[in-house]
Amino acid sequence: MQPLECSTCSTRVMVEKFSWHHTSVQWLADCKISCAQFRVDAVPGRQGVHLRTCSALRETIRQAVLDGTIPIPPD
Repeated sequence: MQPLECSTCSTRVMVEKFSWHHTSVQWLADCKISCAQFRVDAVPGRQGVHLRTCSALRETIRQAVLDGTIPIPPD
């Protein structure tokens, strides 16, 4: 896994790509606090975040793959 910082809110995560469509993300902080999108979309009074992904982080990861910062292993 490699560290990556969201280009929108600077949240730091660890990322590993297994293919273009398969990504593993490990949050280094509570996403409800560190991620601007999760913070806005979190449901008050409920445990956990009920979102599947953060679009800003997904775009940051996509750009990191295109830039070669996050590699995708060959098939």
